[in-house]
Amino acid sequence: MKNALLLVIIAFLLFLSIFFYWKQSQAETELASANEKITSLEQQIRRMTNNIPADTLRPTQSTQPEIASTETEEKITPPESTTFEEEIGTLSESDVQRLKRKGLRNPEADLMNDVMRKQKSLITASGSVGGTMAIRDVRILNDRYALAYFEDGHNGGYVLLRYSVDNGAITWTRLDSYTM
Repeated sequence: MKNALLLVIIAFLLFLSIFFYWKQSQAETELASANEKITSLEQQIRRMTNNIPADTLRPTQSTQPEIASTETEEKITPPESTTFEEEIGTLSESDVQRLKRKGLRNPEADLMNDVMRKQKSLITASGSVGGTMAIRDVRILNDRYALAYFEDGHNGGYVLLRYSVDNGAITWTRLDSYTM
């Protein structure tokens, strides 16, 4: 009787180990498939966001170099450790070049410094319990938009900003804000 019980337990454990191995390999296959799909979608998004709108093209500029650069960007895959939160708020190389042509030396730093200098006019929410609303984090989304988080230590919110650059002068427009 003890031997039969021992054999049943061993058979059950063997069955469990095979079952868990099968589930693990199935999950790894699904994960690899999902990673391929994510990479494909990221490449499509990169292609769509890197297209230069017609109003920013110079009349003498050809569109063929832009197509060639898009093809090389398709081959680039982001590192596995990159997450959406790490990517948001970083300017692409084409955005940096466009902003440099408009007069900014170091576009991301210039924009962040400028929004910090002008934050009092951009934040309409007032502080509570003696606090003063201030921008704590700025994410430059692309060559036209920025997202800023503001708080006073008690309450906070987000403000969506549109900016334009003309000969190095930055003009900010508040599009929307949300207070939590």
